[in-house]
Amino acid sequence: MSLHSKAIEPVPEETARIARAAFPKGNVYLRLRDEIGSLYTDEAFADLFPVHGQPAEAPWRLAVITVLQFAESLSDRQAADAVRARLDWKYLLGLPVDDAGFDASVLCEFRARLLAGGAEHRLLDLLLERFYDHKLLKARGRQRTDSTHVLSAVRALNRLQCVGETMRHALNSVAVAAPEWLRPRIRSEWIERYDHQLDEYRLPKKEAERAALAELIGADGFELLAAIYTPEAPSWLWEVPAVETLRRVWLQQYYAPDAGPIRWRSSADLPPAHLLINSPYDPDARYGGKRDLTWVGYKVHLTETCDPDELHVVTHVETTPATTHDGQVVEAIHADLARKELLPREHIVDTAYVDSDLLVSSHAEYDVDLLGPVMADTSWQSRQANGFQLAAFTVDWAAHKVMCPEGHTSVKWCPTHDRHGNDVIHIEFATADCRACPSRSQCTRAAKEPREMGLRPQAQQEALWAARQRQTTASFKQEYARRAGVEGTLSQAIHVCELRRAKYIGLATIPVT
Repeated sequence: MSLHSKAIEPVPEETARIARAAFPKGNVYLRLRDEIGSLYTDEAFADLFPVHGQPAEAPWRLAVITVLQFAESLSDRQAADAVRARLDWKYLLGLPVDDAGFDASVLCEFRARLLAGGAEHRLLDLLLERFYDHKLLKARGRQRTDSTHVLSAVRALNRLQCVGETMRHALNSVAVAAPEWLRPRIRSEWIERYDHQLDEYRLPKKEAERAALAELIGADGFELLAAIYTPEAPSWLWEVPAVETLRRVWLQQYYAPDAGPIRWRSSADLPPAHLLINSPYDPDARYGGKRDLTWVGYKVHLTETCDPDELHVVTHVETTPATTHDGQVVEAIHADLARKELLPREHIVDTAYVDSDLLVSSHAEYDVDLLGPVMADTSWQSRQANGFQLAAFTVDWAAHKVMCPEGHTSVKWCPTHDRHGNDVIHIEFATADCRACPSRSQCTRAAKEPREMGLRPQAQQEALWAARQRQTTASFKQEYARRAGVEGTLSQAIHVCELRRAKYIGLATIPVT
């Protein structure tokens, strides 16, 4: 399909006349066309199409239809029918009343072009540009961010089901890709074992029998991989996605010593959740949890403007595996908003998006005030009314010294790292000073050891102290109350656009419009 860009023509007179008669009080799509004009242009998608071949449907119309179908949660066939049947869509798309539309497969092909060209964010970015040009959006205001979970488009599997379905998926894929090569190598028992879906009610109930079946499936998988990686096998078989998934799952789930039997890994010896494949049909989906909620899939982070008396517009959508912590996306959000020249002055988020490093980097790199409650000091000294918490000590950053409330000075200042790899400074006081201190019970519970503590580097530690102080003020509570409004946006995305469940397979296919 080739692209022959055309200027966007006005709405046909007959379409306009009938639409205004049908909607005398107006319609959201009619207003959108009248006030914004065309949302996209053909030139914006020219790089995704070849210059020769059969002419393609106008990309600007396909982009608008793609946005509309996700906004109304329509399938490709329903969206194609809406183009033929709905007058408000024809008005927005500038089509004659008698336009017959196109085949539904065109929409799938257009999405594939967006993904192949890495242009999936272009739909939102171009829309924001139009809003900015019409002064419906401005930079350096207030924005807020929150996340919700997205279920993958595949069913959740336990470990035994996962390895069984991975082997079944690999055999089916190889049977399609290289049937003549597979036919003499497939075992008759494999056909019996993998010809049906591995449902829990068909699997053994006793733990020993389940472990034996898992090791049997493991042996089958290693035998298939060994045959695929022999010099006699077509080398391109290695590149079949299902074969690569089989290799990765087997590395995660089995021990394969050079000599001796294959062994099923214990649960304690599995890779961390952010690496573990939970289904061969969607290798990107991860097992996530938040309080009492668990799911297999992804998380989506929505950022929107929230200035009083202004239009609320979604400015950024970030989709991540379910195991990605909220704080890890803050830098990506700010970088993307900076690219679009839509950085906020104040970014309102919940605790999961805030830590001392992000407070400093957001202000230093983007001049953004990251406003949200930081984690409280959870030490027993802080919980005890008269305890000497960290903020009660005086830090001389230049001299690398800390003075306690009783006037004693630290004797050790050692930069190091915590278990997460973050920079910290280990502080220690003299044993003689601490043992003789009359306030020892308010400072440490150690029997003989002196008081020890950890500080972040100066900029991060001071930002943390300042944030904890600020969040006790009435002005902070008033500003932070604006964050609650993003829940309504998430609710609309879930209940109207069906964001809770992914419509397609893979992280790249989660909607970003």
